[in-house]
Amino acid sequence: MSKFYPIHLDVTGKKCVIIGGGKVAYRKACRLKESGADVIVISPEVCPEMVNEEGLVLIKKEYEECVLDGALLVFAATDNEAVNKKVTLDAEKRNIMVNVVDYPERCSFIVPSTINRGDLCISISTGGASPAVAKRIREELEIAFGKEYEEYLDLLTKMRSLAMSSVEDSVKRRKILQRLAEKNIFDTVKGEGVKGAEAIMRKIIFE
Repeated sequence: MSKFYPIHLDVTGKKCVIIGGGKVAYRKACRLKESGADVIVISPEVCPEMVNEEGLVLIKKEYEECVLDGALLVFAATDNEAVNKKVTLDAEKRNIMVNVVDYPERCSFIVPSTINRGDLCISISTGGASPAVAKRIREELEIAFGKEYEEYLDLLTKMRSLAMSSVEDSVKRRKILQRLAEKNIFDTVKGEGVKGAEAIMRKIIFE
């Protein structure tokens, strides 16, 4: 099986098509919607969760190749192997990246297990060998990477912007940005809270 190339993709405003209306398809639709994609679901029947989810385009009919027009990504998530295979062939013919649920050997991309803490996103993949192992590793990392990382990165974004606008000397600014990213700042967020860390960061910027 091919070794996949890791990438984080901007799908904002991009057409992403999901063939299938079950719970697996629903979860994928929600993740795509959260990332800003224009999500179109094609299936004669869809699960109740899909019906109640706002922001999705539901087309209740059998799959036809024309629905792939203009798509960036395609997901084949039906329980019909023949349909999934046709979706794969149609997508490949159109040079559209396709993911077939539970068949990594048929995929041109796979979706890793992820941990999200605000702007921090950690992706775990076993290259399709075992999604269950990827899930277990994710659960272990979720304990190690708590909500304090979201607070820290929000603060770091704010302080980085302040440093960029306040420090004209590029060499000095680079050193400041490096210091703002040092582990002791994160430890302060974790141990004392955001206010204490912000005071330290402001001192670094304006000293």
